[in-house]
Amino acid sequence: MIIDFHTHVYPPKQQAAPAWQGKCPMTIENVLAAQDRHGVDATVISNHTPYLRHADFDKILVDHREINKFLAEQQHQHAGKIYALACSIPNGRDDYLKELERAIKVDGMKGVMIRASHQHVYPDADAAKPFFKLCTDLDVPVVIHPPPVGYGEEVMNDYRLASSVGRPQDNCLALARLIVRGIFEQFPTLKLVVTHLGGGICEVIGRMNYAYTLQEEAFFLGSYEPMLIKHPPLHYLKMCYLDTVCYHLPAARCIVETVGADKVVFGTDAPPLTAIKGDGIKMVRDLKLAPADEAKVFSGNAKKLLKIT
Repeated sequence: MIIDFHTHVYPPKQQAAPAWQGKCPMTIENVLAAQDRHGVDATVISNHTPYLRHADFDKILVDHREINKFLAEQQHQHAGKIYALACSIPNGRDDYLKELERAIKVDGMKGVMIRASHQHVYPDADAAKPFFKLCTDLDVPVVIHPPPVGYGEEVMNDYRLASSVGRPQDNCLALARLIVRGIFEQFPTLKLVVTHLGGGICEVIGRMNYAYTLQEEAFFLGSYEPMLIKHPPLHYLKMCYLDTVCYHLPAARCIVETVGADKVVFGTDAPPLTAIKGDGIKMVRDLKLAPADEAKVFSGNAKKLLKIT
């Protein structure tokens, strides 16, 4: 069985006016067609783009409600083939929390997707704690996805560097901050899924470990106070799930070796990148994992996160 944990779908209003030139690929029809073409059994759909239109939280919440309703409808119409993630911002506002709770409890959505940063605020902010408490209480996965561009965007305007470099960097920074700011000390049962291999977190986790271990001895690194974690950062990284969206076999192998096959979920980011869904499947097979581990990556871990049989 194959479950693609990472695809994006727009409702009709967004499809009619996408934030780029050309035809919008993020349709439920494209998801289902790609699913059939490549032998994918089920797809997790999400949407992380309403923030592109405006910065006002009241207006964004209106978009969230519309998008959540649309994605939930797709899950119901294509039961067993489509599973949907709600969208939210962990800003601590009660109306956002109520909309997320409604989407999960009433519409049956399977989890929530947030951005690695929103208007340069990261999810380790104190205001996000009620959000993470709610998600822990609901026992649903929180999927972290990068914004179009994050920090340093002023030097990433050319050559699509904002997408290829900036977005993964923002994911990595968000996850690193959540780890060292003690998200798993506060919410040890949190199901955190980070897209795009965690943005390269596995490459820097060794540096994070020695920064924690050496502390004041590593004076050139800055202070490690206040101490908010009880173990090296790698301990907490292994509590996260990372998806396989990268299309680079050595990088995919690195995350399996770092967090283990139990914490890796298959994803393609297709759509929008529908042409490379088959490449994502081939990459996981080229890892040449033990059959039981390959089954976990392709579907077993996703089934646990989504509570499906």
